Amino acid sequence: MCHVLEVNRSGFYAWLKNPKSDREQKDNRLITLIQQFWLASGCVYGYRKIYHDLKESREKVGIKKVHRLMKQAKIRSKRGYKNHKTFKSGLQSTVTPNTLDR
Repeated sequence: MCHVLEVNRSGFYAWLKNPKSDREQKDNRLITLIQQFWLASGCVYGYRKIYHDLKESREKVGIKKVHRLMKQAKIRSKRGYKNHKTFKSGLQSTVTPNTLDR
């Protein structure tokens, strides 16, 4: 299998012992923090407000990374209510008197 994937055997067995990289471990820790803040907000906050919450808790993270991690974890903010089209209420139209007898 190593020959087909063009990977060294030693690298493959090292990967088997420790399959998660440092970045992946940090991302998983950040995802759990993001989920905690998101649930604490009532599942309303988007990536911008989550980013500010992480900054307040002294986490060094960028806004684009928060957006990427939320997308990866399928965490979305709730959108507001849509404006429904309604009829405009106003004064009723009045019929002008027929002064010319037409």
